[in-house]
Amino acid sequence: MSMKVVITGIGGISAAGANLAETLEAFRNGRRNAGPVSLFPTTLPYPVFEARAGSIPPRWERKGMRTLSLALSALEEALADAGLRVEEDLSPLRVGICLGTTVASQLNDIEFYRSYRDRGSAPMDAVDRYLKGNLAQAISSTLKVRGPALTVVNACSSGTDAIGAALSWLRSGICDVAIAGGADELNRVPLCGFGALGIVSETLCRPFDRDRGGLNLGEGAGILILETESVARRRGVAPALFMAGYGSACDAYHLTAPRPDGTGLEAALARALAEAGAAPSDVSFINAHGTATQDNDRIEGRVLAGVFGPDVKFLSTKGFTGHTLGAAGGLEAVFTAAALREGWIPACAGFVHPDEEIGVRPVTEITSVRGPLAVSTSLAFGGNNAALVIARAEDGGTWRSRSCTLRE
Repeated sequence: MSMKVVITGIGGISAAGANLAETLEAFRNGRRNAGPVSLFPTTLPYPVFEARAGSIPPRWERKGMRTLSLALSALEEALADAGLRVEEDLSPLRVGICLGTTVASQLNDIEFYRSYRDRGSAPMDAVDRYLKGNLAQAISSTLKVRGPALTVVNACSSGTDAIGAALSWLRSGICDVAIAGGADELNRVPLCGFGALGIVSETLCRPFDRDRGGLNLGEGAGILILETESVARRRGVAPALFMAGYGSACDAYHLTAPRPDGTGLEAALARALAEAGAAPSDVSFINAHGTATQDNDRIEGRVLAGVFGPDVKFLSTKGFTGHTLGAAGGLEAVFTAAALREGWIPACAGFVHPDEEIGVRPVTEITSVRGPLAVSTSLAFGGNNAALVIARAEDGGTWRSRSCTLRE
């Protein structure tokens, strides 16, 4: 636990932008790049947040494996930010890869199943894609690295849980560098499934708003390069950010609904802050899960107010990206790290009217953030809750002298 883990590179691709520079520009200008589905035929009327045509570099296009293509695009940017390259020989380092997903190449094979059902046989292309679609293994093979490779599938907390696993690898000495985050493509199966649950909005989502009508689906990938501080300094990298803490808790309340009293999320926050040696007062802002569904936003908002106080600064970036499922935790960790590095957070896109049942409101304009820490939260089906604490290096860990008194 005493080993410091630094964030040396971040990269992301989503509807908000093909890279972080484009994304931050969209955030600053309040630009929401949503529209009808173009990736597959559907009669469903829901707007979605697709990564724009041409945003995936041709070299990373993998036919029938869009999730992997998105992951490779974000990986290239994250490695470059860390002073590394995809083509670089990383064999002197033990590089672990831990990525979260839900769709990957497992849900995009409807034609295979239809053919097998109707005719008793089907081309094996879909099976080949499935076997090659393990994100962590595919990226490990692309980079030709040695180290653990794990793909986490834990619903909408997958990306956050993958980062937490990678953090534990580094602290326990299993690897020197870890590539962590999440990736997911827009897909017919979750679009129909979430629609059947009645939690998808026919208009642009409005996280934490009184009149929120449900989520919009999106796609993308967010990847962080994590290293032990000693390895980063040997490479000549002066750390700007630390991955300070991770916490998870499953309340096992319901298959899809969060526990009404929010104790699962509160426990995850307590563990993440305790691992970081931090108190709630040290946190400058929270990048909330904020799906714009009735239950999630009411329960999450109340927990954030209870833990961090009525003046808590928080937002949901899903108003810019949609809900990217297994990629959400990775993308939002990237956005949280970028906000700490840049010193500002955007307005919570889509929010207009405060909800008295929540009692607190997200930020409604570009807001300066100067504190030492930030938190990113993820809530998932099955009662899964996860939280990350990210720290600014220049604050020197001064928050560690304080104690965390949250209930676990």
